[in-house]
Amino acid sequence: MASRRHQRTVLAVTATLLTLTAAVGCGAVDKALDCVRTADAIATSVGNLQQAVSTASDDPTQASEALDQIDKELKDLGDTTDNADLSKAVDDLQAGVTNVRDSLDKGDATPDITPVTDAATEIGKVCTP
Repeated sequence: MASRRHQRTVLAVTATLLTLTAAVGCGAVDKALDCVRTADAIATSVGNLQQAVSTASDDPTQASEALDQIDKELKDLGDTTDNADLSKAVDDLQAGVTNVRDSLDKGDATPDITPVTDAATEIGKVCTP
């Protein structure tokens, strides 16, 4: 189920970006670039998170390393965007990642990643012209 949700999220973000690219004017180029960067990082992060969660019971170290990488991607992304709505979605995604990390640290082999996919969906809404 999580894999299908990830696929739907990636498809929704991609469709939104295609629409956005066709509809943007010169004044919206910065927002479009922020959305593209954000969508790419979100798709990568969600995929990494799903991989980390799926292997957490086999190798908790791998899950921790994957979450560390996601944290780095999100920090870099947060430092490069100046759009308040995108920044909030990045913050929400970071909170979701933190919750997953806390759950894994407490021994939950199947933490809830819904907040992460919800934040990715919010990116699509923010990027819609």
